[in-house]
Amino acid sequence: MLASGNPHKLGELRRALPTAEIDLLEAPGAAPPEDGATYEDNARIKARWARPHAAGAAWAVGEDSGIEAAALDGRPGVHTARWAAGDPVGRMLQALAGREERSARYVCAIVALAADGTVLVARGILDGTIARAAAGAAGFGFDPVFVPHGETRTVAELGNDWKRRHSHRARAAAELAVLLGG
Repeated sequence: MLASGNPHKLGELRRALPTAEIDLLEAPGAAPPEDGATYEDNARIKARWARPHAAGAAWAVGEDSGIEAAALDGRPGVHTARWAAGDPVGRMLQALAGREERSARYVCAIVALAADGTVLVARGILDGTIARAAAGAAGFGFDPVFVPHGETRTVAELGNDWKRRHSHRARAAAELAVLLGG
């Protein structure tokens, strides 16, 4: 049970963990505020919120992710969703306008909480740079301007199949699969 309202994240996790049955949590009331100091803190908040709503032995899963730009001293970081305010590409390009330093990284933390209280934590990072212009139609968020190290195209140009295998979320999901014994 994924504590998220983001169908893009659900799709990525389903593709990264094809043997797991993952559904979005449909719980009454508003989700808790994401006011943790780290991605892991926010993922843990979501997993704890979801735990009472998860059926029986199902894991409650919280995920938090963001982007950290070196020229912005690691911002927006855990504040990525609020910072982007509906236009992540435009906001990032504007924030880095005129700057030579373009290195950035995507970061993801996943916290899985079992009915017996067992907690598993997985983390994934994808290093890269921010392009000077958007390119590509796949993915979401910053994907049209994020060029992973070792690549010449943005994540949005590389496509969803590439992202399913290599993204920060895919890396965290792969680590979680190992922790789950899969």
